[in-house]
Amino acid sequence: MRADARKNHDHLLAVAGAAITEQGVDVSLRDIARRAGVGLATLLRHFPTREALLDALLRTGFDELTVRADELETSGPPEDALVSWLRECVACAHQYRGVTALMAAAVEDPESALHASCVAMRAAGARLLTRAQAAGTARGDIDGTDLFALVAALAWLSDQPSLTPRADHLFGVLTSAILTSAASTGAGGTPPSGP
Repeated sequence: MRADARKNHDHLLAVAGAAITEQGVDVSLRDIARRAGVGLATLLRHFPTREALLDALLRTGFDELTVRADELETSGPPEDALVSWLRECVACAHQYRGVTALMAAAVEDPESALHASCVAMRAAGARLLTRAQAAGTARGDIDGTDLFALVAALAWLSDQPSLTPRADHLFGVLTSAILTSAASTGAGGTPPSGP
């Protein structure tokens, strides 16, 4: 890609990212183009569909999460690695309002532009979960698909203004439910409280 085309591409991504953060994934493509100071045809030349635009925005973050999972696999206790990755994954998914439904759909749709990145991210989380299960620090009755669904649920909760103040608490509750009782007090989650 030529330098000027790369500059335009990056500018469109930056503007689209800000618009989606403010208004959610259903923001008008025409509005994104207007904010970027270009015509809709220019935006569509770079990103022919809404999903292609979202893929360009999300792929970097998802790919970084996949690499991060590899780093975490060798950097410390399995339960700490899993909880750290979960926290980063929820933050990435929450960055753009409304993206969780698209992520969940993309995993099941091989034709989706987001499919490969979402599948790779889910597999990375599954490896961390399997490692924690092998160490006896995560419950054995969940798999990578369940973990991915829980990430989507936490990201969705964070998108709800009335629940945002409870996001950290709910994250702790969820990690306490994933980890075995011996691991749940030391893995960055809130330990379970009494009745």
